[in-house]
Amino acid sequence: MLALKLALRNLLGAGLRTWLNVIVLSFSFIIIIWTKGLLAGWDRQARNDMIEWEVGQGQYWQSNYDPYDPFTLNESHETLPESYRSAAEANLLVPVLITQGSIYPQGRMQPVLIKGIPPEQQLLKLPTGLLSSDDGDIPGILGKSMAESTGLSEGDYVTVRWRDRNGTFDATEVRIAGIFETTVPSVDVGQVWLALEDLQKMMLMPGEATILVRGSNAVALPADEAWVVKEQKELLSDIENIIKAKGMIGVIIWGILLMMAMLAVFDTQVLSIFRRQKEIGTYIALGMTRRQVVGLFTTEGAMHSVLAALVGALYGIPLLTMQALRGVAIPVSSSDFGIAMAERLYPVYSLSLIVGTVLIVMIVTTIVSYWPSRKIAKLNPTEALRGRMQ
Repeated sequence: MLALKLALRNLLGAGLRTWLNVIVLSFSFIIIIWTKGLLAGWDRQARNDMIEWEVGQGQYWQSNYDPYDPFTLNESHETLPESYRSAAEANLLVPVLITQGSIYPQGRMQPVLIKGIPPEQQLLKLPTGLLSSDDGDIPGILGKSMAESTGLSEGDYVTVRWRDRNGTFDATEVRIAGIFETTVPSVDVGQVWLALEDLQKMMLMPGEATILVRGSNAVALPADEAWVVKEQKELLSDIENIIKAKGMIGVIIWGILLMMAMLAVFDTQVLSIFRRQKEIGTYIALGMTRRQVVGLFTTEGAMHSVLAALVGALYGIPLLTMQALRGVAIPVSSSDFGIAMAERLYPVYSLSLIVGTVLIVMIVTTIVSYWPSRKIAKLNPTEALRGRMQ
């Protein structure tokens, strides 16, 4: 307790030097918490958006399907087994048929993926209800990025060309029934969505699909050689790997900030020991052991982090709370990254994140404070009283 009182008195007596160190340390606290919270918020938001728009609770892939190999699409279709068909009719599975094609907006040719999905499905957030039609035309929907790149608007007609299962090329006019906005580019960029039944007729593939999206209430279906189970964790692995890579960059930034703050504390400790030689000699002459004096100076250095946590809380709590509520605007479109990223990210600050950051900074500050204080153990008290230190 005596060491704490003396350390606090000495810190406050140092004036501006103490508060400069405290402010630099508080910046480290806030920036580390903010960047970690931003990545955590991005992770949660990206996961939720991909689950709601594309992944669902998992998927079944036709055994030949490879999303990174377009040449597999010609063989990536299969008639649904009876148990799978029953689950799809109960809206527990959403079948999606995928094929390659081309569209010709404003006389230009653009390759696309044509995807068929049931208009009545409710598992994914895609506005598939717009794909219902009673007037004989074929409606389609596009993502906002796709609409901007092609110059198409709602109500426009565009020529769609494809090759059916027999290898015959065919074409038709598709009416753009709606344009949706999403943060998931993998359901937007380079894609045209049609009603599943329409695409099955166009492809001469009645009752067939490429992938099956599982809903939250879907039960485990019998194993089938034609269909491969893809769990949600596997389907989300790409976005999680990207976020982990971003996290490593964040660690480097945090390390640089922490090193700058620790350098300030280290220099302060070295200067303090050099200038306070007579004070140190007096402590020893009054009966304090060298270990106690070392502990006093270490406590002084460690208390920088305590004061920094208090100062950081004064401006950090309102600032971080405001950003958690209002979000952080991202000026670059998510399609430029090819990953799920909203135009506004909402940081998530957990108790473990805040407490862990404070503890790490306090521990590192204590170590850095102890390092130069070890020289006191070798100090000759007589020389110290004279203001000399070897």
